[in-house]
Parts: sequence; structure tokens; C-alpha cells
Amino acid sequence: MVMKASLQLKMGQSLTMTPQLQQAIRLLQLSTLDLQQEIQQALDSNPMLETSEDDDQESSDAERDNERDERSDESVSASEGESAADNTWEESDWSAENNSGDTIPDDLPVDTAWDDIYQSAPAPASRGDDDNDMDFDSRNPAAETLRDHLEWQLNLTPLSERDSAIAHALLDAVDERGYLTATPEDIHSGLEDETDDDPVELDEVEAVLHRLQHFDPPGVFARDLQECLLIQLNQLPPDTPWLDKARLVITHYINLLGNRDYAQLLRRSRLKEDQLRDVLAVITSLNPHPGNALDRSEPDYVIPDVIVRKDNGRWRVELNPEIAPRIRVNTSYASLIRRADSSADNTYLRDQLQEAKWFIKSLQSRNETLLKVATRIVEHQQGFLDHGEEAMKPLILSDIAQAVEMHESTISRVTTQKYMHTPRGIFELKYFFSSHVSTEEGGECSSTAIRAMIRKLIAAETPKKPLSDSKIATMLGEQGIKVARRTVAKYREAMHIPPSNERKRLV
Repeated sequence: MVMKASLQLKMGQSLTMTPQLQQAIRLLQLSTLDLQQEIQQALDSNPMLETSEDDDQESSDAERDNERDERSDESVSASEGESAADNTWEESDWSAENNSGDTIPDDLPVDTAWDDIYQSAPAPASRGDDDNDMDFDSRNPAAETLRDHLEWQLNLTPLSERDSAIAHALLDAVDERGYLTATPEDIHSGLEDETDDDPVELDEVEAVLHRLQHFDPPGVFARDLQECLLIQLNQLPPDTPWLDKARLVITHYINLLGNRDYAQLLRRSRLKEDQLRDVLAVITSLNPHPGNALDRSEPDYVIPDVIVRKDNGRWRVELNPEIAPRIRVNTSYASLIRRADSSADNTYLRDQLQEAKWFIKSLQSRNETLLKVATRIVEHQQGFLDHGEEAMKPLILSDIAQAVEMHESTISRVTTQKYMHTPRGIFELKYFFSSHVSTEEGGECSSTAIRAMIRKLIAAETPKKPLSDSKIATMLGEQGIKVARRTVAKYREAMHIPPSNERKRLV
């Protein structure tokens, strides 16, 4: 069979990921902190970009400069009352024809004025005398770990060189909870190999361990929970009420206490119910994980991207003006560009100006999309804002995608690591999306609302007889919500609520 070569002409459409589109997508999925770093990097690398201050004189100068046609596209602020166009700029809506040239398309406007979105960063606090200023390290000290705290106490403790070596070996075996992860026998074996001339005795290791168990926080260097609690009880004042009975319960009946078997505990300890209640109050005041008392990890700060507030009975959504500085094109550098000049310097300035325009347009598009999506979410979840989690409605990505006429992948990018400040707290935009469960009336109930109902039922339960998962499912069914026991257990575990046998209390 002979293959004959031929030419055919076909027409088709294909998606071309231009650098400008890739930049817009990357900016869209950045968190607020990452966006601030991206803007700062762009300001450092592109001389055509600069921050704009909220100075009236500077604003008026910029407005006069923007009256010329050459600089009309360099203005960052949109004119007052400009109507917002539909911002459908995800991958499936851009074609190679719309992005083949170097010109900027006109389909990236914003809903609000640029000045309303990008406010200037707050002015730094005034500096005092240099002698009174604290350096960065003193104002932002590193978080102290449990090992640092124990080693600091060890350095203040007078020990011989031999005991100091034992103490450091014991310190190396302490985990982040404050417990000893190796037995004294194991530590003794390791020290015995290092000192063949004068071997360390096991009694020496026990003696040093007993001394270290008096370190702060109380309960450190314990080998198990029982020893940890006894160490803390021994450090309480001798006149503490019910101290001896608390030692008795921890020493002999800690397993019954862990299983919440209060009937056996009452019978074996020969305590009355009100007496056992007082004893348990002493025990519950102890810390089973003493290392957590020194958890000084730095908190993670969240900067909300959008702010929701109620104004005249209506919920209003606006972008957080503090998420990024206001930027614009540097008109002084832009005026140096000559149209007919093809020199290397002029080409460099022209390319930097083009990149600056695209960067500003991408930021505008990002904020328009974010504002549009957040507004739709608030419109759908007004019940949550008014009444709380129990009024949360089912919502999935496709619902918002259809409302704003965008692709689900775009909605997923917008709602990831973006946060909304509401009167009920700060929530990630993904928090407002949840699956649904059918009701007996044929409606739907959000899984978030069901979790809130489960939490409310457990909070109101009788501590002596906590509700089982089956009982909670039955009570929800009485409210018209059909939920299986397995579903209740799954939601309960997701909220880190222990099962009924572990929630049992003696009241």
C-alpha cells in the first residue's frame, strides 16, 4: 500500500497559555501574604511601577498627566461611576486570537474605583531616639521551646560533671509533651559504654532523674501519665483539700478513672459521690501534658481579603483596603519612551511598561473576581450571617460558578486561602461551601448546619448520661433531618468531640 502525501486545511480552536494569562492565574490563587510579596517583588524589579501615596497634590498631578492619550492606560484608578464589565477571563474563555499581540485587551475592567481597592499602606510609626529603639530581635524574639526552658534550669542547677552528663542524657530523652521516652535502664546502658573506667550506677541515674522531676513545668521527666500526675500532686501544698484521696485514686484506680467507670471507682475507693466529685476536681486541675504549658509557638495571623458588614439592614461586601499598597505606572519613566526609537534602552523601557500595565490589569482582574465571588457567597449565606451556623445553606462550587458565569476551577482558586471578615468571625471562603442532607419535607440541610446541631445537642446533654451517636441521629430525625448513625459519628469525630463513653462525667 502506497501512502500519498497531501495538504489539508482545517479550522479549529485551541487554548494558548500566554505569559499574561499565566500571570493572571497565578495572582488569582495567591493568598494575601503571598500577593504582598509578589507586589513588592514587582516593584523592586520593574522601574515602571511605583506606589502611590494618598497625597491630594500628588493625586491631582497624576490626574493632569493622565489626560494625555499616551498615559490614559497607565492610570491605576478607574473613573467614578464606570460600569463594570463581565470579567470572564479564565482559561476556557481566552483564545489565541485575543492574546496573540502585545496590546492589552479591554475586557479586564474592575467593579469599583481602583482607589477604593488599593489604599496606601499605613504610615510607619514615628521613630524616637536611636538609643531608645529596640532592635528587631528584641521586638520579635524566637519562641522558647520546652528543651530551652529545661536546659536553662539545668544550667542554674549545681551539679557535678558526672551528674551533669547524666542530666543531659535524660534531657535528650524528653519529648515535646515533657515525657521521658527512654527508660532509666536504657540511659544507664548508654552512659555505661562511655565511662568504662568509672561506670555509672543505675541508682545515680535514678537520683538525677528524681531531681530533674522538680523542674518547671510540674510533671516533666515523667515516664507515664500516672507518674506525671503524681509528680504534680506531690508539688501541691500539703494542706490542699482531698490531696491524699487524689493520690489514692491515681495510684490504684487510674484505669477505672480513664474508663469513666465511676460505679466501680466509688465502690473500691469507698468514697461518697460528692467526695469523689471533689477528688476529681483536684485531679482535673492537673496537666497530663506538661510540655504543652510551654507552647510558645508564634501565632499565624490571617489578613482578611474581604470585609462584610451590615449597613441599613443590608449586608455589604467590600475588599479589604489594607491587603496591598496602591500601585501605578511611573509617569516620569514612561515619558522617556520614544515611539520611533528602536534602541536597546528604549526597547527595555517599552517592555517594562508593557509588563507594568499587564501586572496592574491582572491585579484589577483578581480583585474584581474576588469581590464578585464573595458577594455571591454572602447573598447565598445571609442566614448564617443573621442566625449562625444552624442556618447555613448547602452550597457547592458549581452554584457560584453558574451565578458569576465562570469555571469551577476559577472559583476554586478564588476561594482557596482567601478569608472573609464577618461579624461572626474570620472564615476562609471555602468554609461557606458544604454538602447537603435531605430532609423529610423534601428540602436540603447543610452539613455545616448539621454539625452545629450535633454540637448543640452534645452541649445540652446530661453529663451522667451522654447522648450516643444513635440517639443523636434519632433526635435529628425528629427535627426532619435524615442522618445515619455513621454520619453522626463522622461529623462528631471531625469536630474532635469524644464518644459518649469518654464524655461521661460525675455530677
